[in-house]
Amino acid sequence: MELRQLNYFIAVAEERHFGRAAKRLHMAQPPLSQQIRQLEEQLGVKLLDRTTRRVDLTPAGQELLDRGRQIINEVETLKADVYQVGNGATGVLRVGFSGSATYSVMPRLVRHAKEQLPGVSLTLQGEMLTPAMEAGLRDHTLDAAILRPPVASQDIEYRIVGREKLVVAMPSDSPLASGRPVAANELQEQNFVSYPPGSAVYRTVSEMCRRAGFQLRIAQVTHETSTMLSFVAASSGIAVVPESVRALQLEGVLYAGLEDAPVTEMAVAWRRDDRSALLGNFLNLVMDVTDHD
Repeated sequence: MELRQLNYFIAVAEERHFGRAAKRLHMAQPPLSQQIRQLEEQLGVKLLDRTTRRVDLTPAGQELLDRGRQIINEVETLKADVYQVGNGATGVLRVGFSGSATYSVMPRLVRHAKEQLPGVSLTLQGEMLTPAMEAGLRDHTLDAAILRPPVASQDIEYRIVGREKLVVAMPSDSPLASGRPVAANELQEQNFVSYPPGSAVYRTVSEMCRRAGFQLRIAQVTHETSTMLSFVAASSGIAVVPESVRALQLEGVLYAGLEDAPVTEMAVAWRRDDRSALLGNFLNLVMDVTDHD
């Protein structure tokens, strides 16, 4: 039994008349009658009681009508769902975010995704470092990442979506809390609360200190920006972080600009061989959301 035959039968069963069913199907009546006879032969049962004026359903015909409608509806739903998935309008996307992007870009992306990609479900993982996101993309546990370059793997493609200066987060009772920008050489005697050495921000801060004539004196290392600020609030040291971290207001922590502040980049990254429409729609959304960053 073919879907075409099932549609023919449903039309006849609903119209109770071959002529009206043929008109509805935009076909001649004889081929329609022939298709119904073939269907009855294939199933080995009589589906219709025919008279000169009307057509009535046998019990088998009623069963086929009821179940056939369900099948046709399911097929139409399946076609629509496949189309939506194929065009990237529905699906699940797993996205990793760097520490500061967790608090700046992530909320905006989620809000805009609900409006522009309502059929897409985002599975989000925040407070990640670039090496961990690279690994997640390579092993397919992440589909995209908002990270800070550089990226080591040749299998990962990325596009810069923002640049921001670094600032100093300090305890509120720090002598540096004067309200003015801080010079890099003023940080020489400070203990640092730092991201791990593999992170992009660590490399940038380390290079800033080297140019100022000293090496980082690290008191605490943490992967998470929120934990880093907790250490700062506890007077464990200062932290040099992307400016977007200012969005995290924590009691006991003040922020100050840096003179000639280094700039760190933010990028959206994905596997080079991933050409899915779902990913493409997400990348376009990221570009729109970060367009004015």
